[in-house]
Amino acid sequence: MILKFLRLLKILTVATKYGLDEIAVTSLHAPRTARFMNTVFFWRRITSPRAIRLRMALEELGPIFIKFGQVLSTRRDLMPQDIADELSLLQDRVPPFDSDLAVAQITEALGAHPDQLFASFDRVPVASASIAQVHFATLKNGLEVAVKVLRPGMRKTIDEDLALMDMAAGLIEKVWAESRRLKPREVVAEFDKYLHDELDLMREAANASQLRRNFADSNLLMVPEMYWDYCSSSVIVMERMRGIPVSQIDRLAAEGVDLKKLSSDGVEIFFTQVFRDGFFHADMHPGNILVSVEKETFGRYIALDFGIVGTLNDFDKDYLSQNFLAFFRRDYKRVAEAHIESGWAPRDTRVDELESAVRACCEPIFDRPLKDISFGQILLRLFQTSRRFNVEVQPQLVLLQKTLLNIEGLGRQLDPELDLWKTAKPYLERWMGAQVGWQGMVERLRAEAPRYAHIFPQLPRLLHQTLERHAHSGMATHNGQPLAQAELLAMVLMEQRRTNRLLGLMTFLGLTTGALGMAVLGWFFYTGN
Repeated sequence: MILKFLRLLKILTVATKYGLDEIAVTSLHAPRTARFMNTVFFWRRITSPRAIRLRMALEELGPIFIKFGQVLSTRRDLMPQDIADELSLLQDRVPPFDSDLAVAQITEALGAHPDQLFASFDRVPVASASIAQVHFATLKNGLEVAVKVLRPGMRKTIDEDLALMDMAAGLIEKVWAESRRLKPREVVAEFDKYLHDELDLMREAANASQLRRNFADSNLLMVPEMYWDYCSSSVIVMERMRGIPVSQIDRLAAEGVDLKKLSSDGVEIFFTQVFRDGFFHADMHPGNILVSVEKETFGRYIALDFGIVGTLNDFDKDYLSQNFLAFFRRDYKRVAEAHIESGWAPRDTRVDELESAVRACCEPIFDRPLKDISFGQILLRLFQTSRRFNVEVQPQLVLLQKTLLNIEGLGRQLDPELDLWKTAKPYLERWMGAQVGWQGMVERLRAEAPRYAHIFPQLPRLLHQTLERHAHSGMATHNGQPLAQAELLAMVLMEQRRTNRLLGLMTFLGLTTGALGMAVLGWFFYTGN
């Protein structure tokens, strides 16, 4: 209890030091309260902009608050632009914890001392962040690995700070009416989930394994292999990757890496993850990306740190396909309708007003050179528009926007002339064709075929059971009116004809697909011989 009180006291002291109370009072538009606060804190001189003061306060409060600021920077649908921009500059600058603690953590998690598990273990960490740090080691079989160790005591520290954040968010909701739109308690709850996901390193290992499998046949991206015999929720062991950080452009150029190709490859990797797999690395800032300069893998990207990934389900893909298709056709009315139909914009939203706002965001870009157009900025302006119309922006799409901004910024840093649209267009076209064209329909039929095959054989039995129920319950009814036996039989026959037509159509499609497949195989073997 005393420790919680001291922690709360420190938070209040830092908040006062950087004038966070002044930011809140200014937002309340209460000049009398503002004058009173200035009188109370007469000794304080506030000259820096509010966004900078907020960032400095979070940095002084430590790792958990830094992480919170990083999460807030992604919620541009909620945060003012100046604050979101400044919070995006937050970086984990955390000193490493004692190596003896790392050794104890490994021993507890894996059931043996590192000297028994590894042929060699470097006690000096090579990287340290707020959640974990990394040590290099060598397995008994000679494989070089990286050992990621969770920072001890993190769960208790996180739970205590989150409890204070939740209390503060509840207080803000009570005293500031405008805050209800910003949903501070929901933001804290989202941060809670985000942090606890990162605390489970097995989840990160599983994410890496999935991404590695998705790019198993790719010559663009490398993902370290996880060694599952040495993995737990607090320690994971992975293949050691060697490369140059992607932000060190001079070193890459000196090694002979083609920066323009590297830039376009990064865009291709991102869109492949999103539109082909619906599973994407959502923390692709330069610190998590290397470039290989080894002879066999020269110029390939290397991805690290898989604690945050984004996923898109069929509903998300359908939403995106409709919006992208309408966007390329400049059909802003359809964009507005898609937002309302999805339930993300309130049902009482006027289509014409939302259409006009979307047009104001998007229309100016069509008169500019393609290389000067920013996908990320378009999404950013759309999210700012969504705030005005109380559109509920989904977390997975916010992650998508954040990642796209990272990729676009990185791409333009490598190649200032990067034409993001030209690079992305083939993937968007293929993906939209797969979602809304004949190919998409065939794929969905193929996916549903096992389900149909299970249901269709049961139809005669289900019809028989229905007739028996009607026979035992007396006179059958339809819309509350009695039905004669002849009418009932006619209805059953009509349903049976519908079923037969559907079965016939599916059989025809199946035979046609099979015949085409056999023809292609025959042609292949014939030409091969």
